[in-house]
Amino acid sequence: MQFRYKGAICAFLFAVAALTGCDDKKPASQAGGPPVTVANPTARRITEWDDYTGRFQATEYVEIRARVNGYLQSINFTDGEIVKKGDLLFVIDPRPYQATADSAAAALSEAQARLDLANRQQSRAASLAKTQNGSVEALDKAVQEQRAATGALEAAQANVRRAQLDLEFTHITAPVTGRIGRHLVSLGNLISGGEANSTLLTTIVSLDPIYFYFDADQNSYLKYTRLAQTGLRKSSREVPNPVRLALADETGFKHQGHMDFVDNQIDFGTGTIRGRAIFDNPDLIFTPGMFARIQLLGEPEHDAIQLPDEAIGTDQARRFVYVLSDDNIATSREVKLGPIVDGLRVVRSGLSASDRVIVNGLQRVRVGQPVTPTPPPAPKQAAQP
Repeated sequence: MQFRYKGAICAFLFAVAALTGCDDKKPASQAGGPPVTVANPTARRITEWDDYTGRFQATEYVEIRARVNGYLQSINFTDGEIVKKGDLLFVIDPRPYQATADSAAAALSEAQARLDLANRQQSRAASLAKTQNGSVEALDKAVQEQRAATGALEAAQANVRRAQLDLEFTHITAPVTGRIGRHLVSLGNLISGGEANSTLLTTIVSLDPIYFYFDADQNSYLKYTRLAQTGLRKSSREVPNPVRLALADETGFKHQGHMDFVDNQIDFGTGTIRGRAIFDNPDLIFTPGMFARIQLLGEPEHDAIQLPDEAIGTDQARRFVYVLSDDNIATSREVKLGPIVDGLRVVRSGLSASDRVIVNGLQRVRVGQPVTPTPPPAPKQAAQP
């Protein structure tokens, strides 16, 4: 019995010793704190671009309306096609206006004949008055008839020009080059023209070049103003600052343009200011009303510190990163951020290129506690054939 008791005690002591030995063999990562990935910020020269969203708008938008009344005789285009300036679009029945033009031409001939007669009578009366064979009253009458005939001729000429103009207006042509819409009036309908509520026949929008409108908040406006004051970046009101554009189905900003206009005030309702860029559109891929993303030159090439976006923590409105001390103690440091450039977030202040920043494993970090830093994995290289 005593032997069994002593054996049990020995077994217990042996087990305790074994457990103690296991505790002494804990991994170094657990002894020094949780493992995290640590890297230095990237320091390089970058050019900052600011992102906005907007939509295209035609540089020229024209509503085609009639200038004279009449019945629509012909439609000379296909709905939705590209038309050139001067192309014939519609014809209003010209016969009534042709008759009016012919009548005005006849009245002009009559007025010209009357003026010729008045000129001869005035010349004859002047000759008789010189030789005292005619009265002064007859000369005055001839002069007045000459002036009246001249005025009648001028009125007849104006009537001819007006009749020819109305006749010309029966043929409606494209005032600009662009894409035409659908015809809004069918053949045979009576067209009302020459008034404020004239019949709308169709519309034309120009496509090349094309405008792009977008809105920037007042903080961005202040930033551009400060840059212009310091000379780092001139205002888009003064120079055509470059812009880049990407369509909804594109990943890169491959379309190049430049700023064309900045509005003269900030909108009272939205607190934004409108800007306009202009792009060439030779292949007509841009269409008025289409949404797209645009990048405006924010700050020219300069030295910057960058970090992966996942290395940045958020505490309400505060942005921070975890920085390691020499003895691997994690500390929180507030940073001021900029845009993302080439996949990395710009850090405007709060970091230097020599700081060791935790870029992975932020959820395991406790401020003031040690961690076990590990370098980031090396980028994978493509396999050699």
